[in-house]
Amino acid sequence: MPEEVLFETERSMDRGDIAAYLRTVADRLDAGEEIALEAGDQRVALAPPARPTFEVKAERETNGTTEMSVEFELEWDEGGADGDDGPLTID
Repeated sequence: MPEEVLFETERSMDRGDIAAYLRTVADRLDAGEEIALEAGDQRVALAPPARPTFEVKAERETNGTTEMSVEFELEWDEGGADGDDGPLTID
């Protein structure tokens, strides 16, 4: 099944500003509220279930220069079941 991108943005930001965005997402998840994303003319509101799948990925990509990344992803089936891969620790 093809992937449909509902929202995408990428920009350079201060770490403190990124942390503030992540705190807002964490607060909304904790409260069971939907997460609304908005940038320019793009807007999407998502309602994660009580137990979405949480994926954390660290990557190193080398194409002349080395780029490091860490990705945090929430996944769920629309109207579907929850997933569980075991405990996760972030230190």
